[in-house]
Amino acid sequence: MMLIGLVTYRVILRSLGIDDYGVYSLAGGVVTMAMLVMNTVSSAISRFITVGLGEGDLQKLKLTVGTSLLVMAGFCVLLVLLTETVGVWYLHQKNIPVGRMDAAEVVLHTSLIILVLTLLSIPYTAVINAHEHMGAYAWISILEGTLKFLVALGVWLSPADKLVTYAWLLVAVAFIARGAYALYALVKFPETRLPLRTDKRLLREMGAFAGWNFVGSGANMLNTQGINQLMNVFGIQVNAARGIADKVEQIVRQFATNIALALNPALTKAYVSGNKDYAYELVYKGSKYYFWILWTLFLPFMTDAGSILQLWLGEIPSEAKLFTSLTLLCFVIDFTPGTLNVLEQANGRIRRYYIWASLTAVMAFVITYFAYRLGAPAYTGYLAFIGCYLLKSVVMLHIAHQDTGLPVREYWKRAVLPAAVPGLFTLIIIASLSLVIPEAWWRFFVMAALSVLIMGGFIWWYGLTPGEKTFFKSKLQRS
Repeated sequence: MMLIGLVTYRVILRSLGIDDYGVYSLAGGVVTMAMLVMNTVSSAISRFITVGLGEGDLQKLKLTVGTSLLVMAGFCVLLVLLTETVGVWYLHQKNIPVGRMDAAEVVLHTSLIILVLTLLSIPYTAVINAHEHMGAYAWISILEGTLKFLVALGVWLSPADKLVTYAWLLVAVAFIARGAYALYALVKFPETRLPLRTDKRLLREMGAFAGWNFVGSGANMLNTQGINQLMNVFGIQVNAARGIADKVEQIVRQFATNIALALNPALTKAYVSGNKDYAYELVYKGSKYYFWILWTLFLPFMTDAGSILQLWLGEIPSEAKLFTSLTLLCFVIDFTPGTLNVLEQANGRIRRYYIWASLTAVMAFVITYFAYRLGAPAYTGYLAFIGCYLLKSVVMLHIAHQDTGLPVREYWKRAVLPAAVPGLFTLIIIASLSLVIPEAWWRFFVMAALSVLIMGGFIWWYGLTPGEKTFFKSKLQRS
């Protein structure tokens, strides 16, 4: 999927051009803000379905699926109303190039259609994940990626307005992919079939749970897509650079999220069944594994983002190199403590957690707004994000300790230090080597290989527990 995404994006950027892609990033970003919010709401739905599956009551599980569909339909109505009123007004306030407002409105409305389709498919994907049918999820994801690649070729060959063509073809892909998830769930899992019923008590509980997730992810949305909109004051070229950086993050996020799908159901089931020690163990392992993988991906971009972006895309905006490096660093900081979110959701008492996490996170948007008003450069938004989200991670850890009993000292000892020490030493070595190895298009691949080898060595020396080393040795011997 990462490879397909990289090739597809190159074709799309070449087809649309930097200015039209900037328009797409700006107009589509109005709805993408809501998509980021819904991703967290979907994790709330997954939590209820996973818990219901663990209880083994088919009728209650059917109630959960039916109620989650009703909740998602409610969010769809709300988002359609907001997009068609506030979203359209907001779009007209932005700096859209002359003659491209009609195309921007098409992008806005097609993005809304894709969002609605995604929301309505969430209960079905949640059931697939709860049953841990990861093979089906993988094949449908590959189907979706392949269709997007074919869309890119179609846009390249299309004689019509390429931006409008791209927007409508993505709607067709969404119909096929989201329909495939629903069809698979309907065929495989009886809890998704009619008649589905709803439960008022469960609706209130699920609505409240999804609402607090909405608040938490809303703060994250404000610090990503909200800052995207603030950056519009720097012009369409900066928007295009931010769009390129965001696309790299989307590809990495998809990769990381798919890894997390293998851990989240197991963590939730362990906690709700009372096996807290095993749940804590998964929290520790998940955090450090996420960091190791993402940090290894980040390091070559730190030294050679510009060369690989030019090799990948050709002509790029001048800010794209810096924005891509900072975007990936922000993603590492944001995603690594994600197991704390899963643990809190499994616990169910999330109000205080999301209030404090949101208040801490939203500071990034506030700082960026005033910094831009004072004339700060565009990259200031990233620096504000990094500082505030490091603080947010500390807040999340201490509230998770109070709510679930997760030992803070053990988390630092078994998750933070095993992640930070290999990461810091590898960073120092890679940064030093970048000063010695001459700058060239091939240096990115050399740095990527060295990052894997050096990071892997430090992980084996310091990051892995004796039990993990024994496990990996046994796997290597079997292979």
